[in-house]
Order: sequence, then C-alpha cells, then structure tokens
Amino acid sequence: MNIPFVSFLPMERELENSIRASFERVFESSRYIGGSEDRSFEIAFADYCGSKFCIGVGNGLDALMLSLKALGIKEGDEVIVPSDTYIATALAVTYVGAKPVFVEPDIRTFNIDPDRIEAAITENTKAVMPVHLYGQPCDMDPIMATAEKYGLYVVEDCAQAHGASYKGRKVGTFGIAAGFSFYPGKNLGALGDAGAVVTDDADLADKIRALGNYGSDYKYHHIYKGNNSRLDELQAAFLSAKLPHLDRMNRERQRIARVYTESIINPKIIKPYVPEGCGPVWHIYAIRCAERDALERYLNEKGIGTNKHYPIPMHLQECYKDLNIPKGSLPVAEEISSTELSIPMYYGMTDDETEYVIDAINRF
Repeated sequence: MNIPFVSFLPMERELENSIRASFERVFESSRYIGGSEDRSFEIAFADYCGSKFCIGVGNGLDALMLSLKALGIKEGDEVIVPSDTYIATALAVTYVGAKPVFVEPDIRTFNIDPDRIEAAITENTKAVMPVHLYGQPCDMDPIMATAEKYGLYVVEDCAQAHGASYKGRKVGTFGIAAGFSFYPGKNLGALGDAGAVVTDDADLADKIRALGNYGSDYKYHHIYKGNNSRLDELQAAFLSAKLPHLDRMNRERQRIARVYTESIINPKIIKPYVPEGCGPVWHIYAIRCAERDALERYLNEKGIGTNKHYPIPMHLQECYKDLNIPKGSLPVAEEISSTELSIPMYYGMTDDETEYVIDAINRF
C-alpha cells in the first residue's frame, strides 16, 4: 500500500464543483484584486474566528510581519518566539528590523513553555509571538498574564491552527492580532499562497490593510512606507468555498488522531500530548522516536510518506548565524529536531490506510 504524507485529492474531489464555480465567478467579474470576494471572505473568516476584523494578505509570513510593523516594532526591539517552529515566525521579526529571542518549548506539546518566557524579557522586549504549532493550542492564560505584567504585545502565529481552541475559545483571539497562512497544505488552504490577520483593534486593522497596500489608505495617497501584500480575489473565492467545511474536516482529522493515539503502542514511540482544555486540529500528527531516521526509512520502504518538522532548528540555520547561538544552547529544540517525525494526516484518509500506518509503526 502507498500512503502519501498528505493528499489534497479527497477534499478537492468533494469540493470540485464549488471550487470551479468560484473560479468562474471571479473570471466573469474581471476583478482580481480588492473586490467583493476578498471582502466577503474577510467578513466570514473574522466571524468564524470570533474576531471583529480580518485583513487578507499575500501569505502567512506577511500576516505576521505586517502585524509587527503596524504595532511599531522596529530595529533595536526584541520579540520572543519559540525555539521550535517554522522559520517564518522568526523571519517576520527580522523583516521589521527587530531581534528574535528564542525561548524553549515544552517538549510534550512542542509549544513555547510559558514558564520560560519571563526570564527572556529585557528592556528591549516589545512582544511575544506564541505559535500554535502543528494545530496544537498554546497555553495562553499564563502567556497572556506574563505579557500583561510586562506591557508586551501578543501576536499569535496561527498558521497551522485554523479552528483550534483553547478552553472553548478559538486561537487567534487572545493577542492583539493573529496571523494565519492559507498555504495549500493548511487545514484551510487556498490554491496558492494567501494569508490573513485577525484582530479586534479597528485602528490596527486599518493600519495593517494600508501597510499591505503600499502604505495607501486610498488610491495614490500613501501614509506609510508599505508593502505589496493583498489577498487576491481568486484565492479569496476558493477559501470562501472551503471555509464552511473546515470544522467538519477538522473533526475528521481529530478522529484519525484519536485512532493513532489509542492504537500506536510501540514503546519506542512518543505520541503527542494534549493538555486539558486544548482542542487541537491536527495540522500535523507529530511523533518522536530516538531512532527517528531509521523509523523514517522503514516507513518509506513500506510506502508510507513522512516528513520532519523541522530537521534544523532555527538558531542553527545559516541565515541566523549572526545571532551567535551555538549548538547545545537550546537543547529542547535540538532534541525535537533530531527525534520528530510527522506521519500521514489529512482529510480523506481511509480506515485501511490509517490501520496500515499504525501496524507498520507498531512493528518497528
């Protein structure tokens, strides 16, 4: 049996008619930027998240970067980010001229450890950027308490967590702003690059929208030195076609995750830990194994697709050698990077495919 790490086919076949209709609607309108599709999706996604405002942007990295830029974070400032995440989180900080300060995660959840944040705060710290990694919500109560104590902004990175909840409340609604990615592989994915910011702050929403439109509040009037980062009409229309199905498709991911968690019994495997009150949406089902590379080869030989998230931690990437963080300085991130393996998780996996993956892992 061959099982890909991820497949879009089951979802795309199911939604094909509405996706094609979305394309036809935009094509007939001859409006491809800044039209009704964008506005309609923004309203729907803000409502879905429980936020007042949504601003469509070009991608998830821009969503984070524009949020920081709109908050006035700049050169000389510091932003606390988890040491274990996709590099876009740190790049957003770098792109506004600030310094990313890495704080280790809780190795059980992969998310930033709230108990380590306070020690990383300096007089230059302006914000904390928790990442709801793999679709697993961060422990937001202590993060928000620490941020309030020190007067810090909280900007949530929700790139992998569309629809995830913490104590009954959707992620993305705790900080002053939250960035989402709609990269095709996300739980809510476009058919190309796309992203959005959600916030309850009207002034911040207006500033982010202007910054993403060349710094312009109206045509040929530029109040900021902005960027070109807008959600185009086609991607907005595709996202509008998919959004009504997101919760249902997330529930299927949750069902598959339950089967994995209940049925993988190999003592060599460390399964994901879900704290009480957290409602993950399983963008990734990440296991850990001391023999990760051997396990990956074994599964691949059996036709099971895998991925590693992320094999080189950010502080050891060539692009961040200027931070002068030597190997061994962030041992939790390094441990995760050397032991984490992501196994197939996508809407449309059959019971036979799930059982095949489980059986293979248990026989390793």
